[in-house]
Amino acid sequence: MFKRLALAIGLILPLTAWAKIPVPELIIYYDFEDFVNGFVLDKSGYGHDGKIMGNVTQVPGKRGMAAKFERGSYLDLDGANFPKEHIPKHSMSVCAWVNCENTGGHHAIFNVRGGDGTWIIHPELRAEGNFRWLLRTKGMTTIFDIRAGKVEWGTWLHYAGVYNFEEGYAALYINGEEVAKQDVQKLELMQDWTQGARVGFNIDNKRPFTGLMDDLCIWAKALTKDEIKELMEKGPLAGAAVSPSGKLATVWGLIKR
Repeated sequence: MFKRLALAIGLILPLTAWAKIPVPELIIYYDFEDFVNGFVLDKSGYGHDGKIMGNVTQVPGKRGMAAKFERGSYLDLDGANFPKEHIPKHSMSVCAWVNCENTGGHHAIFNVRGGDGTWIIHPELRAEGNFRWLLRTKGMTTIFDIRAGKVEWGTWLHYAGVYNFEEGYAALYINGEEVAKQDVQKLELMQDWTQGARVGFNIDNKRPFTGLMDDLCIWAKALTKDEIKELMEKGPLAGAAVSPSGKLATVWGLIKR
C-alpha cells in the first residue's frame, strides 16, 4: 500500500502538465508525448491508454513528438473492455496527422471489430494512393464507404473523417479541405468493440500502418470544417483547464497496472 502511495506521489508532478478536464465528446486523444510502462497515454481525460504491441517509438512530430510505427506494430485499446458509454452511438469523427511510407499496401489508422464480426471503422490510406473513410453497423451493414483524395507518401497530411448522424451525411477532409461528401442513411453505430480496437493495424493483422502518426483523436460528434482547421493548428486541448481529479484518476489507473 505504501509503495503504491509513493508511486502516486511521484507520478502526480510529471502528469500535471497535461492532465485536463475532459473536452466534451472527445473520447480518445493520443498526442504521443508520453509513453509510460509500455503504454501511450490517452489525454482525453478518460484514461483509454493504448498498449504498445511491437515497435512503436517516439520521434519528432508535427507538433511536439509523434509515434513511429514499424510494420506490424500497433496500439491495443482493449476493445473487449472498452466502456460502452464512451463508444459513439450516433455522430463521430476520427482525425490524425499521418506521414506514411509507400509500402505498396494499405495503412490502417484505426480499426474496430464488433462481436458479430462486423468491421465497424476503417480510416486508412490506400495502396491505390487515395484515402478511405468507412463506417458499418451490425450485420456488416455499410453506412458509407468514401474513397477519395490523393495521398502524398512521405509527407505530413491531416486526415479527418466525419459522420453526421443528425444531418445524414459523411465527409472526408484532407489538410482541412473537404475532398468528399455523401448523403447517407441515418443508422446508429455499434457500441460493441468486443473483437478488438487498435491503432495502426487491423484486428486480423492486416493493413499495417507504417510511418509516423501524431495527434490522433476520436470524437463522439461530427466536427465542422472550421473545427477541423482549428484542431490542425492548435490540437483538441487548446484552452482546456487542468483538473486535479483527472490527474488522480490517471495516476490510479497507472498504479493498478
